[in-house]
Amino acid sequence: MNILGIETSCDETAAAVVQDGTRILSNVISSQIDLHRPYGGVVPELAARNHLQLIDAVITEALDKAKIPITDIDAIAATYGPGLASSLLIGLNAGKGLAFAAGKPFVAINHMEAHLYSPLLASATGVPPVAVPEGQAGRLSHFPMVSLIVSGGHTILVHATAIGHHEILGQTVDDAAGEAFDKVAKLLKLGYPGGPEVDRLAKAGNPRAIAFPRSMLDDPSYNFSFSGLKTAVLYWLRKHGVVAPVPGARDAAPAAGTAATTTRVEDVCASFQEAVVDVLVGKALRAAEQYRVRTVSASGGVSVNSRLREKLGAECDRRGLRLLLAPVNLCTDNAAMIAALAFHKPAGDFSLDVAPSVGLGVPG
Repeated sequence: MNILGIETSCDETAAAVVQDGTRILSNVISSQIDLHRPYGGVVPELAARNHLQLIDAVITEALDKAKIPITDIDAIAATYGPGLASSLLIGLNAGKGLAFAAGKPFVAINHMEAHLYSPLLASATGVPPVAVPEGQAGRLSHFPMVSLIVSGGHTILVHATAIGHHEILGQTVDDAAGEAFDKVAKLLKLGYPGGPEVDRLAKAGNPRAIAFPRSMLDDPSYNFSFSGLKTAVLYWLRKHGVVAPVPGARDAAPAAGTAATTTRVEDVCASFQEAVVDVLVGKALRAAEQYRVRTVSASGGVSVNSRLREKLGAECDRRGLRLLLAPVNLCTDNAAMIAALAFHKPAGDFSLDVAPSVGLGVPG
């Protein structure tokens, strides 16, 4: 079964063809990073306009790369939320229009639910991340599992027992992990997008240089909070400043009346990053123990972070847990995860509208 997926929830225009829910035949992503970089973040009007200009070409390229004509597509899926309303409208309506014109079933997909199950996806070569019994493609036996979804707008911990059957254990009460990365990067004047820059500089830093707080790590709930950590970095910079400039970045100036110390920007990045990772990994492993699962997964844009992957991998290995991580190109927004999840969903009607603030779940 070949499904065409379309994704335009934020600033990537994406289309993909996935076979039987696991085998990626094409995965085309047009990024808008350069378009939004001068503004230090995504500008909704520019994002929607760019989606409108590119959507037809991206869909055509996905079909061409898959070597499958639209007549051989069995269903068409598109993201209906959450995301930017103006961006969602482009992809959802493109999917509806194409499905209606081609006489194909249409499936509306929750973006966060697609991220949740993206680690189950086959890689671009069609090889699943772990062995699948013959004849069981699309019915992977990784469940039950505890899953982290970490991105610019969401930090969610989930207990999943099957595709479409999951329970939210906890989520952020303020800033998401990715949002904290971007805000700290702005404080350090590292440019946009900030998360990858913090990760890159942290590799040369000392994660124990600054004792930033591990907010809610010891809280009995599975909720997260990263706003206080971001504020702690702000106060540190106001008091100490940062020296030792790095190529391509300006120093964060110390506040008036304070003297700069020998704190390196790399040490600030490493210490901040370690605080975030400690909380994410600590909560995920505690949930895995409580719910007695043998599989842990992580998805979303922040799951690309090298330190998160390293520490989560080491801790899972130490406990004998299986760790599922999507390939890097499937962690950020993409249409392959949309098409893959659609394989497990029933077709809907054409009346569903965009839902920019919908939570993790399925269309009601």
